[in-house]
Amino acid sequence: MPSTTTTYGTITSNPTTFPSHAKHTRRPWPELFSLSSFCLPISAGDAKARIKINLSYFRVNYVIIALTILFLTLLWHPTSMIVFLITFIFWWFLYLFNDNPVVIFNRPVDDNVVLGVLSFATVLLLVLTHVGINVLVGLIIGVVVVGIHAAFRGTEDLGFPGEEEENGLLSVVGSQPLRPTSGYNRI
Repeated sequence: MPSTTTTYGTITSNPTTFPSHAKHTRRPWPELFSLSSFCLPISAGDAKARIKINLSYFRVNYVIIALTILFLTLLWHPTSMIVFLITFIFWWFLYLFNDNPVVIFNRPVDDNVVLGVLSFATVLLLVLTHVGINVLVGLIIGVVVVGIHAAFRGTEDLGFPGEEEENGLLSVVGSQPLRPTSGYNRI
């Protein structure tokens, strides 16, 4: 049996035990649509960086927007709307408003896996109701709307979610360290 005591100065942590579920949260809608946060990106690289940060920070909000757009493309297909509403119940309980990670066989499931499985199941079930072109159009419109928003929404006021995911800690000050930290282990 391994010893559970540690010596002074050692940090025992296993970063693989923290699921990515703790990283995503539904953000307030006024924060998402804050008009003062919108500006043109300086370059294509800046737009790409904004998209990456905004997709990470507003992940759940963007999923809700994409699902709403997909729902609107199904308005004249009642059978498909019923199928969508059934799958939306799974979205609701497993992803959108779930405060705990999904656990299968006593193992937490990564949020990216839950997102992928729910997305695949939703698209597959809707295509089986013979509205494939509507689903395709809805997904394209959703990706374009989310992509444009993510590219034009500034990231200066978001609290640097990339640092939170990378380091496991969120810097309150948001400044660079005074001394180089190349000789130290990151916590």
